[in-house]
Amino acid sequence: MKQYVVDELRLEDYDRIKDFLDEHLESSQIDGIYWLPLDPTILSEDQISHTDCQPFYFALDLEPDKLTCEFLVRTKKRVRCSCMGYADPEQCHWLMQYVDRIFRTLQIKI
Repeated sequence: MKQYVVDELRLEDYDRIKDFLDEHLESSQIDGIYWLPLDPTILSEDQISHTDCQPFYFALDLEPDKLTCEFLVRTKKRVRCSCMGYADPEQCHWLMQYVDRIFRTLQIKI
């Protein structure tokens, strides 16, 4: 799996990140997993045309010592579809910037 990982989190950083994610993102039924909606302005042509599959998401997995962000673009409406798959470079960059902005907002040095 292709991922963006921020590791070696301190416990106090984990608590602050968890509070932020709880407040700003939808959590899944699995503890520690959050859904980050993909910015609709950077959808691929296939994703744009699949209106029944929208919105699209990245999964973020918060553990006490790391935050793992999958580069897989998902939809919650289907298990498999051609519009799902690895993010393109612009989408990857958007995800990394979003995560980095969380750390800057919380003033956590990584």
